[in-house]
Amino acid sequence: MPASHVYVRHLGDPDAADGVLRLPDPPPADGRTVPGGWWPPLMLDPAWIDAHHAEFDLMHLHFGFDTVEPAVLREITGRLRAHGKPLVYTVHDLRNPHHPDPAAHHAQLDVLIAAADVLITLTPGAAREIERRWGRRPHVLPHPHVVEPGLLRAGRTPLRRFGIGVHVKSLRANMDPLPVLEVLAGVVTELPDAVLRINLHDEMFDPDNHWYDPDTGAAVLAFRQRQQVEVQVHEYFSDAELWRYLSSLSVSVLPYRFGTHSGWLEACYDLGTAVIAPDCGHYGDQRPCHTYGFGADGLDAAALRRAVLAAHAGRAPRATWPQRLAERRALAAAHRRLYQRALS
Repeated sequence: MPASHVYVRHLGDPDAADGVLRLPDPPPADGRTVPGGWWPPLMLDPAWIDAHHAEFDLMHLHFGFDTVEPAVLREITGRLRAHGKPLVYTVHDLRNPHHPDPAAHHAQLDVLIAAADVLITLTPGAAREIERRWGRRPHVLPHPHVVEPGLLRAGRTPLRRFGIGVHVKSLRANMDPLPVLEVLAGVVTELPDAVLRINLHDEMFDPDNHWYDPDTGAAVLAFRQRQQVEVQVHEYFSDAELWRYLSSLSVSVLPYRFGTHSGWLEACYDLGTAVIAPDCGHYGDQRPCHTYGFGADGLDAAALRRAVLAAHAGRAPRATWPQRLAERRALAAAHRRLYQRALS
Protein backbone atom coordinates (compact mmCIF):
# COMPACT_ATOMS: atom_id res chain seq x y z
CA MET A 1 0.00 0.00 0.00
CA PRO A 2 -0.87 2.48 -1.32
CA ALA A 3 -1.67 0.29 -4.34
CA SER A 4 -2.54 3.26 -6.57
CA HIS A 5 0.95 4.76 -6.32
CA VAL A 6 3.10 4.32 -9.41
CA TYR A 7 5.88 2.56 -7.46
CA VAL A 8 3.49 -0.09 -6.16
CA ARG A 9 1.71 -0.51 -9.50
CA HIS A 10 5.00 -1.15 -11.27
CA LEU A 11 6.05 -3.88 -8.84
CA GLY A 12 3.55 -6.20 -10.47
CA ASP A 13 4.40 -8.31 -13.50
CA PRO A 14 3.03 -6.47 -16.56
CA ASP A 15 1.42 -9.72 -17.76
CA ALA A 16 0.20 -10.66 -14.26
CA ALA A 17 2.50 -13.70 -14.41
CA ASP A 18 3.51 -13.29 -10.77
CA GLY A 19 0.04 -14.25 -9.54
CA VAL A 20 0.06 -11.48 -6.92
CA LEU A 21 -3.19 -9.59 -6.36
CA ARG A 22 -2.73 -6.15 -4.84
CA LEU A 23 -6.02 -4.98 -3.41
CA PRO A 24 -7.26 -1.52 -4.41
CA ASP A 25 -7.01 1.22 -1.82
CA PRO A 26 -10.31 1.88 -0.04
CA PRO A 27 -11.23 5.42 -1.13
CA PRO A 28 -11.47 8.19 1.47
CA ALA A 29 -14.98 9.31 2.30
CA ASP A 30 -14.23 12.89 1.26
CA GLY A 31 -12.69 11.79 -2.05
CA ARG A 32 -9.53 13.83 -1.54
CA THR A 33 -6.22 12.67 -2.98
CA VAL A 34 -2.66 13.94 -2.86
CA PRO A 35 -0.79 15.04 -6.03
CA GLY A 36 -0.20 11.91 -8.08
CA GLY A 37 -3.74 10.66 -7.48
CA TRP A 38 -3.23 8.46 -4.42
CA TRP A 39 -4.16 8.98 -0.77
CA PRO A 40 -2.91 7.89 2.66
CA PRO A 41 -3.91 4.24 3.14
CA LEU A 42 -7.11 3.70 5.10
CA MET A 43 -5.92 0.16 5.86
CA LEU A 44 -3.52 1.59 8.44
CA ASP A 45 -6.18 1.30 11.11
CA PRO A 46 -6.49 -1.46 13.74
CA ALA A 47 -10.27 -1.48 13.31
CA TRP A 48 -9.95 -1.91 9.52
CA ILE A 49 -7.59 -4.84 10.03
CA ASP A 50 -9.99 -6.50 12.49
CA ALA A 51 -12.87 -6.06 10.04
CA HIS A 52 -11.04 -7.11 6.86
CA HIS A 53 -8.27 -9.54 7.87
CA ALA A 54 -9.98 -12.42 6.05
CA GLU A 55 -9.66 -10.53 2.75
CA PHE A 56 -5.85 -10.41 2.49
CA ASP A 57 -2.86 -12.68 3.07
CA LEU A 58 -0.25 -10.11 4.08
CA MET A 59 0.23 -6.38 4.34
CA HIS A 60 3.01 -4.64 2.37
CA LEU A 61 3.60 -1.08 3.55
CA HIS A 62 5.52 1.50 1.53
CA PHE A 63 4.52 5.00 2.65
CA GLY A 64 1.53 7.10 3.60
CA PHE A 65 1.93 6.73 7.38
CA ASP A 66 3.27 10.25 8.01
CA THR A 67 0.51 11.18 10.47
CA VAL A 68 0.17 7.79 12.19
CA GLU A 69 1.53 7.91 15.75
CA PRO A 70 4.05 5.22 16.79
CA ALA A 71 1.59 3.92 19.39
CA VAL A 72 -0.99 3.36 16.65
CA LEU A 73 1.62 1.68 14.44
CA ARG A 74 2.39 -0.67 17.34
CA GLU A 75 -1.31 -1.44 17.62
CA ILE A 76 -1.51 -2.05 13.86
CA THR A 77 1.45 -4.45 13.88
CA GLY A 78 -0.05 -6.18 16.92
CA ARG A 79 -3.42 -6.68 15.18
CA LEU A 80 -1.65 -8.07 12.10
CA ARG A 81 0.25 -10.52 14.29
CA ALA A 82 -2.91 -11.51 16.17
CA HIS A 83 -4.60 -12.38 12.87
CA GLY A 84 -1.55 -14.21 11.50
CA LYS A 85 -0.89 -11.65 8.77
CA PRO A 86 2.79 -11.00 7.94
CA LEU A 87 4.04 -7.44 7.51
CA VAL A 88 6.39 -6.59 4.63
CA TYR A 89 7.89 -3.12 4.82
CA THR A 90 9.85 -1.35 2.09
CA VAL A 91 11.99 1.38 3.65
CA HIS A 92 11.80 4.19 1.11
CA ASP A 93 12.63 7.02 3.50
CA LEU A 94 15.19 6.92 6.28
CA ARG A 95 14.62 10.66 6.60
CA ASN A 96 11.15 11.94 5.71
CA PRO A 97 11.53 14.75 3.14
CA HIS A 98 8.43 16.49 4.50
CA HIS A 99 9.58 16.65 8.15
CA PRO A 100 12.06 19.35 9.21
CA ASP A 101 12.64 17.41 12.45
CA PRO A 102 13.53 13.73 11.91
CA ALA A 103 12.42 12.58 15.38
CA ALA A 104 8.82 11.64 14.50
CA HIS A 105 9.79 9.60 11.44
CA HIS A 106 12.60 7.87 13.32
CA ALA A 107 10.12 6.83 16.03
CA GLN A 108 7.86 5.35 13.33
CA LEU A 109 10.81 3.48 11.80
CA ASP A 110 11.67 2.04 15.21
CA VAL A 111 8.25 0.38 15.28
CA LEU A 112 7.99 -0.73 11.66
CA ILE A 113 11.53 -2.04 11.15
CA ALA A 114 11.36 -4.08 14.35
CA ALA A 115 7.93 -5.51 13.55
CA ALA A 116 8.33 -6.33 9.84
CA ASP A 117 8.58 -10.00 8.89
CA VAL A 118 10.38 -8.98 5.69
CA LEU A 119 12.34 -5.77 5.13
CA ILE A 120 13.14 -4.31 1.70
CA THR A 121 14.94 -1.16 0.63
CA LEU A 122 16.07 0.32 -2.68
CA THR A 123 19.84 0.72 -2.43
CA PRO A 124 22.84 -1.03 -0.85
CA GLY A 125 23.74 2.16 1.02
CA ALA A 126 20.31 2.35 2.67
CA ALA A 127 20.55 -1.34 3.55
CA ARG A 128 23.87 -0.77 5.30
CA GLU A 129 22.44 2.17 7.23
CA ILE A 130 19.43 0.12 8.34
CA GLU A 131 21.70 -2.72 9.46
CA ARG A 132 23.91 -0.29 11.39
CA ARG A 133 21.02 1.47 13.12
CA TRP A 134 18.55 -1.36 13.70
CA GLY A 135 20.59 -4.56 13.37
CA ARG A 136 18.50 -5.90 10.48
CA ARG A 137 19.69 -6.44 6.90
CA PRO A 138 16.99 -5.67 4.31
CA HIS A 139 16.66 -7.19 0.86
CA VAL A 140 17.77 -4.67 -1.78
CA LEU A 141 15.42 -4.35 -4.77
CA PRO A 142 15.70 -1.39 -7.17
CA HIS A 143 13.03 1.18 -7.92
CA PRO A 144 10.88 0.16 -10.94
CA HIS A 145 10.31 2.41 -13.93
CA VAL A 146 8.13 5.48 -13.39
CA VAL A 147 7.35 6.54 -16.97
CA GLU A 148 5.01 4.36 -19.01
CA PRO A 149 6.40 2.07 -21.76
CA GLY A 150 5.35 4.24 -24.71
CA LEU A 151 7.49 7.15 -23.57
CA LEU A 152 10.37 4.86 -22.68
CA ARG A 153 10.32 3.52 -26.25
CA ALA A 154 10.06 6.99 -27.82
CA GLY A 155 13.09 8.80 -29.14
CA ARG A 156 14.32 11.86 -27.31
CA THR A 157 13.92 15.15 -29.19
CA PRO A 158 17.27 16.96 -29.56
CA LEU A 159 17.40 20.14 -27.45
CA ARG A 160 18.46 23.49 -28.89
CA ARG A 161 20.00 24.62 -25.59
CA PHE A 162 21.57 22.94 -22.58
CA GLY A 163 18.73 23.27 -20.09
CA ILE A 164 19.57 23.10 -16.38
CA GLY A 165 16.37 22.63 -14.40
CA VAL A 166 15.55 23.21 -10.74
CA HIS A 167 11.95 22.55 -9.74
CA VAL A 168 11.33 24.23 -6.40
CA LYS A 169 7.82 22.68 -6.34
CA SER A 170 6.10 23.98 -3.17
CA LEU A 171 9.30 24.14 -1.11
CA ARG A 172 8.85 20.98 0.96
CA ALA A 173 10.92 20.71 4.12
CA ASN A 174 14.04 19.11 2.61
CA MET A 175 14.40 21.74 -0.13
CA ASP A 176 16.83 24.63 0.17
CA PRO A 177 16.95 26.03 -3.36
CA LEU A 178 18.35 29.55 -2.97
CA PRO A 179 22.04 28.70 -2.39
CA VAL A 180 21.86 26.11 -5.18
CA LEU A 181 20.25 28.61 -7.56
CA GLU A 182 22.91 31.21 -6.75
CA VAL A 183 25.68 28.81 -7.81
CA LEU A 184 23.82 27.68 -10.93
CA ALA A 185 23.07 31.25 -12.00
CA GLY A 186 26.80 31.83 -12.01
CA VAL A 187 27.81 28.60 -13.72
CA VAL A 188 25.27 29.00 -16.52
CA THR A 189 27.03 32.16 -17.71
CA GLU A 190 30.14 30.06 -18.37
CA LEU A 191 28.18 28.02 -20.92
CA PRO A 192 26.97 30.10 -23.88
CA ASP A 193 24.51 27.41 -25.00
CA ALA A 194 22.96 26.96 -21.54
CA VAL A 195 19.86 28.25 -19.76
CA LEU A 196 18.80 27.83 -16.14
CA ARG A 197 15.09 26.99 -15.90
CA ILE A 198 13.49 27.43 -12.46
CA ASN A 199 9.95 26.25 -11.77
CA LEU A 200 7.77 26.66 -8.69
CA HIS A 201 4.15 26.07 -7.76
CA ASP A 202 1.67 28.94 -7.64
CA GLU A 203 0.34 27.82 -4.24
CA MET A 204 3.43 29.42 -2.65
CA PHE A 205 1.72 32.77 -3.35
CA ASP A 206 -1.75 31.76 -2.07
CA PRO A 207 -2.35 33.08 1.49
CA ASP A 208 -4.95 30.34 2.11
CA ASN A 209 -2.60 27.53 1.13
CA HIS A 210 -0.54 25.39 3.51
CA TRP A 211 2.54 26.05 1.33
CA TYR A 212 2.23 29.84 1.38
CA ASP A 213 5.76 31.29 1.40
CA PRO A 214 5.79 34.60 -0.49
CA ASP A 215 9.24 35.62 0.76
CA THR A 216 10.99 32.58 -0.69
CA GLY A 217 8.78 32.83 -3.75
CA ALA A 218 9.86 36.42 -4.31
CA ALA A 219 13.53 35.47 -3.85
CA VAL A 220 13.14 32.80 -6.53
CA LEU A 221 11.33 35.19 -8.88
CA ALA A 222 14.21 37.64 -8.53
CA PHE A 223 16.40 35.25 -10.50
CA ARG A 224 14.48 36.40 -13.57
CA GLN A 225 16.80 39.40 -13.54
CA ARG A 226 19.87 37.21 -14.08
CA GLN A 227 21.37 36.38 -17.45
CA GLN A 228 20.36 33.06 -19.07
CA VAL A 229 17.73 32.36 -16.39
CA GLU A 230 14.01 31.66 -16.83
CA VAL A 231 11.45 31.33 -14.00
CA GLN A 232 7.99 29.81 -14.39
CA VAL A 233 5.16 29.73 -11.84
CA HIS A 234 2.41 27.17 -12.42
CA GLU A 235 0.02 24.68 -10.86
CA TYR A 236 1.07 21.10 -10.16
CA PHE A 237 2.04 19.36 -13.38
CA SER A 238 -0.02 16.41 -14.53
CA ASP A 239 2.07 13.33 -15.27
CA ALA A 240 2.08 14.17 -18.98
CA GLU A 241 3.15 17.76 -18.27
CA LEU A 242 5.87 16.57 -15.90
CA TRP A 243 7.30 14.16 -18.48
CA ARG A 244 7.33 16.96 -21.10
CA TYR A 245 9.04 19.28 -18.65
CA LEU A 246 11.74 16.74 -17.71
CA SER A 247 12.30 15.88 -21.37
CA SER A 248 12.88 19.58 -22.10
CA LEU A 249 15.86 19.59 -19.72
CA SER A 250 19.40 18.38 -20.26
CA VAL A 251 19.93 18.01 -16.52
CA SER A 252 17.72 18.26 -13.43
CA VAL A 253 19.34 19.49 -10.20
CA LEU A 254 17.83 18.24 -6.93
CA PRO A 255 18.17 20.97 -4.24
CA TYR A 256 17.71 18.66 -1.24
CA ARG A 257 19.43 19.06 2.13
CA PHE A 258 18.19 15.67 3.30
CA GLY A 259 16.28 12.64 2.04
CA THR A 260 16.90 9.06 1.00
CA HIS A 261 15.62 7.96 -2.42
CA SER A 262 13.89 9.69 -5.34
CA GLY A 263 11.16 8.80 -7.81
CA TRP A 264 12.05 12.03 -9.66
CA LEU A 265 15.52 10.63 -10.30
CA GLU A 266 13.96 7.44 -11.73
CA ALA A 267 11.72 9.44 -14.07
CA CYS A 268 14.76 11.33 -15.35
CA TYR A 269 16.55 8.03 -15.94
CA ASP A 270 13.53 6.79 -17.92
CA LEU A 271 13.51 9.93 -20.08
CA GLY A 272 17.25 10.41 -20.62
CA THR A 273 17.60 13.57 -18.52
CA ALA A 274 20.80 13.74 -16.48
CA VAL A 275 20.52 14.28 -12.71
CA ILE A 276 22.71 16.21 -10.30
CA ALA A 277 21.84 14.97 -6.82
CA PRO A 278 23.11 15.90 -3.36
CA ASP A 279 25.39 13.49 -1.52
CA CYS A 280 23.02 13.28 1.44
CA GLY A 281 20.80 10.19 1.55
CA HIS A 282 21.39 7.49 -1.06
CA TYR A 283 20.51 9.18 -4.36
CA GLY A 284 23.93 8.50 -5.83
CA ASP A 285 23.48 4.80 -5.05
CA GLN A 286 20.13 4.61 -6.84
CA ARG A 287 20.92 5.33 -10.51
CA PRO A 288 23.91 6.80 -12.38
CA CYS A 289 24.00 10.52 -11.65
CA HIS A 290 26.32 13.40 -10.83
CA THR A 291 26.58 14.36 -7.15
CA TYR A 292 27.55 17.43 -5.13
CA GLY A 293 27.97 18.13 -1.45
CA PHE A 294 24.77 19.40 0.18
CA GLY A 295 23.43 18.61 3.62
CA ALA A 296 23.67 19.61 7.26
CA ASP A 297 27.20 20.94 6.71
CA GLY A 298 26.12 23.27 3.93
CA LEU A 299 26.70 23.47 0.18
CA ASP A 300 29.87 22.54 -1.69
CA ALA A 301 29.60 25.18 -4.42
CA ALA A 302 32.73 24.00 -6.22
CA ALA A 303 31.40 20.43 -6.42
CA LEU A 304 28.07 21.67 -7.81
CA ARG A 305 29.89 23.68 -10.48
CA ARG A 306 31.99 20.63 -11.41
CA ALA A 307 28.87 18.49 -11.64
CA VAL A 308 27.21 20.95 -14.05
CA LEU A 309 30.31 21.09 -16.25
CA ALA A 310 30.57 17.28 -16.24
CA ALA A 311 26.91 16.95 -17.23
CA HIS A 312 27.45 19.50 -20.00
CA ALA A 313 30.44 17.56 -21.33
CA GLY A 314 28.91 14.11 -21.04
CA ARG A 315 25.93 12.10 -22.19
CA ALA A 316 23.01 11.37 -19.88
CA PRO A 317 22.29 7.69 -19.17
CA ARG A 318 18.86 6.54 -20.28
CA ALA A 319 16.92 3.39 -19.52
CA THR A 320 15.50 1.35 -22.39
CA TRP A 321 12.13 -0.36 -22.23
CA PRO A 322 13.66 -3.85 -22.65
CA GLN A 323 15.92 -3.14 -19.65
CA ARG A 324 13.08 -1.75 -17.56
CA LEU A 325 10.75 -4.59 -18.60
CA ALA A 326 13.29 -7.23 -17.58
CA GLU A 327 13.88 -5.37 -14.31
CA ARG A 328 10.14 -5.16 -13.63
CA ARG A 329 9.63 -8.87 -14.23
CA ALA A 330 12.58 -9.65 -11.95
CA LEU A 331 11.13 -7.33 -9.28
CA ALA A 332 7.73 -9.01 -9.52
CA ALA A 333 9.29 -12.46 -9.15
CA ALA A 334 11.47 -11.31 -6.23
CA HIS A 335 8.49 -9.85 -4.40
CA ARG A 336 6.49 -13.03 -4.91
CA ARG A 337 9.35 -15.07 -3.39
CA LEU A 338 9.53 -12.75 -0.40
CA TYR A 339 5.77 -12.89 0.09
CA GLN A 340 5.88 -16.68 0.00
CA ARG A 341 8.73 -16.67 2.53
CA ALA A 342 6.75 -14.38 4.84
CA LEU A 343 3.65 -16.56 4.57
CA SER A 344 5.62 -19.72 5.32
